Amino acid sequence: MRAAADDTPTLPEDPAALRAMLLAAWAERDDAVAERDALAARNERLRHLLGKLQRMQFGRRSEQLPEHQLQFAFEEVEASLAGNEAEAEKGSPELRKTNTAQRRAGRGRLPAHLPRVEVVLMPESTACPCCQGALVEIGTDTSERLDVIPAQFQVLVTQRPKLACRVCAGVVVQAPAPARLIEGGMPTEATVAHVLVSRYADH
Repeated sequence: MRAAADDTPTLPEDPAALRAMLLAAWAERDDAVAERDALAARNERLRHLLGKLQRMQFGRRSEQLPEHQLQFAFEEVEASLAGNEAEAEKGSPELRKTNTAQRRAGRGRLPAHLPRVEVVLMPESTACPCCQGALVEIGTDTSERLDVIPAQFQVLVTQRPKLACRVCAGVVVQAPAPARLIEGGMPTEATVAHVLVSRYADH
């Protein structure tokens, strides 16, 4: 039978190593406490929201919550979660890239039956900035946005060819992507204007 003392981890004799182990343990403890507090706050918010739902569904008519107040609670929770995700993305470029890919994958593709208008954006100069030699196309970044002509929708396809030099290594030239009214969004300026006019003027 093993003695209880055999289960005790061996500690280094070096004071510096002991100090490093202690600091690491404190850091792990602080992280665990912060995560616990965040989860506790989120659970409390969800319990509060659940209580509102239960009062709205099962309470007396005088105690039932108006639907607009319940919607406000949902919006507040969604805004809080979005803020937490944004803070997490600031500290982790990999998380930001993963979330961006997931959001784009979830949007799907624009309908194939819509006509496509292709716009090719070439760099200002197709000569190598190092040796002034001719650049060759090595790829194209393609993005689709939903555009609108009054009473007609179309897909605006923007292509940005990548040009590389056969002589110089690592030289790739590409036209900058055009600015978007909504970063990462599909609608063009004309589509947004159409929606706003249709909703607030034509309605």
